[in-house]
Amino acid sequence: MRKAFNAKSVSASGPYSHAIDSGEYVYLSGQTAKNALNTESDGDIAAQTKQCFINLYEVLAEVGLDESHVVKANVYLTDMKHFEAMNEVYKTKFSEPYPARTCVAVKQLPLGADVEIEVVAKRP
Repeated sequence: MRKAFNAKSVSASGPYSHAIDSGEYVYLSGQTAKNALNTESDGDIAAQTKQCFINLYEVLAEVGLDESHVVKANVYLTDMKHFEAMNEVYKTKFSEPYPARTCVAVKQLPLGADVEIEVVAKRP
């Protein structure tokens, strides 16, 4: 059985839940800076990456978890030229050992974003 969670200050850009708790694992939908309701969502890749994490951490809090519970992250960039700047922010959002991660370039992201990040967290 799955239980859905949504954060109050994060919008959904489609018919999906912000997080699904499947028991041992919690799957978070991808977040872009443009999903934030209460902040300026434009900016360079560093600013967008920071906002992705603010959104993700708000969703994790709704589920009663935090960044230390994240075991996997998927990062989507509209251009790999953003890779280094994204990594500079990313490495400040987790501590070692870092979660497993995939990072790929995609043609476009919803809402005109340049970065989208999704995570999977594991309950203790």
